[in-house]
Amino acid sequence: MTTALYRTIWRWHFYAGLLVLPLILVLSLSGALYLFKPQVERWEERAFHDLPTTGAVRASTQGAAAIAAFPGSRLVYYRLPQSVGDAAMIHLALGHGRTIDAFVSPQGKVLGSLAPDSRIIAIDRDIHGQLLMGPRGSWIVEFAASWAIVLIVTGLYLWWPRGRGAAGVIWPRLAAGGRTFWRDLHAVTGFWVSGLALILLFTGLPWADAWGSAFKLVRTEMGWVKGAPDWTIGGRPESGSDPHAGHDHAMMMAGMPMPDLPLAPRLNPALLDRMVANAQAGQLAFPVLVVPPGMPPGEGGSGSPAKDWVVRSDAQDRPLRATIHYDATTGAWRSREDFSAGHPIDRLIGYGVAWHEGQLFGVVNQLIGLATALMLVTVVVSGTVLWWRRRPQGTLGAPPALADPARLHGFGAWALLIFLMLWLPLFTGSLVLLLLFDRLVLPWLPGLARWLGVADRA
Repeated sequence: MTTALYRTIWRWHFYAGLLVLPLILVLSLSGALYLFKPQVERWEERAFHDLPTTGAVRASTQGAAAIAAFPGSRLVYYRLPQSVGDAAMIHLALGHGRTIDAFVSPQGKVLGSLAPDSRIIAIDRDIHGQLLMGPRGSWIVEFAASWAIVLIVTGLYLWWPRGRGAAGVIWPRLAAGGRTFWRDLHAVTGFWVSGLALILLFTGLPWADAWGSAFKLVRTEMGWVKGAPDWTIGGRPESGSDPHAGHDHAMMMAGMPMPDLPLAPRLNPALLDRMVANAQAGQLAFPVLVVPPGMPPGEGGSGSPAKDWVVRSDAQDRPLRATIHYDATTGAWRSREDFSAGHPIDRLIGYGVAWHEGQLFGVVNQLIGLATALMLVTVVVSGTVLWWRRRPQGTLGAPPALADPARLHGFGAWALLIFLMLWLPLFTGSLVLLLLFDRLVLPWLPGLARWLGVADRA
């Protein structure tokens, strides 16, 4: 590889980092917290655990108590206690798009409530997936993920030993101090984290708006559809051709009639008790939801209102998930959908999502994810320090552009570029805009060109 190519790739690496390093820091920290969702939510609900079980009442009595505590509400689902002595969680719709999680003791007393959108993990998820900006934030996150992949690929090229020893390549020279310390910390940590980071980035793409929408189209055209997948696209539930897809269950129920029974319209309390008993006997992975007829059965309450009773495991470890349908009138068993029955593509994505969320291998997966996040933070901090230390006054400090930039040579380099452009639509679109700006606009802005380090060509 020529020196010109090295300098050109170094320059692209610099600009990729400039575009996404702040976002990588935000996504790493928010993702690290989300890895421990079960522990965080368990801690958040700590006041509703380890309760006496003497005098326990039926599930329908618990549901009626929750309804009575929030007059005019509707029961959306009943979440079974995780352990004996835990309160049941009754998810209620209050109307006008508002919901509440009421916690009811085994004796039927409402102990307290939590607003779902105000919970720690809900806020963290909105930061991680949409930067608290709604659908526009999802596009920014996808943009950052796309360029982060480019950042890793170009970083690996810059890291390549080229005849050097292991010091500064496999392990950092921490005792060297100064620029060598920060350079090694950045390069060596980047090498060790690259594989894990690429897995996280690629497994996160199905959630992204542009990539996920494109994949949805390909999935349909290729006939890879076998039931509705249980992931979201740009924060919207993906439910095939379902006209209700993308609507929060609370918003859906805002225009639905108020209940004429204590729990919900046409809801038989005896059948609720029976469904809860079925769910307990099924030994499904926590959290286990019992959803009455007429309520959205999907993850987080997404999808069209179900015609049947639905008993569903919403476990983050996707391979453990299962959904069982029971007749709305008689309560008779109708069907069961397990993870293993899904299309191979959906199962592959399910494994990836479970890994991404840190739940595929339990605590081991969480610790690997945490180590990945901490290494990414190290790369961001060390890269920022390197840039700040070498940055000349009055310029951005980018590696100087060549008057005649290097061209890619070889099948492998072109194949990698074409793959990235086809696989990452936001990378391709932004790359075209950057090249147009570089060729058509920048020559007319000599002051900006000098600041960007391209004064000679301008």
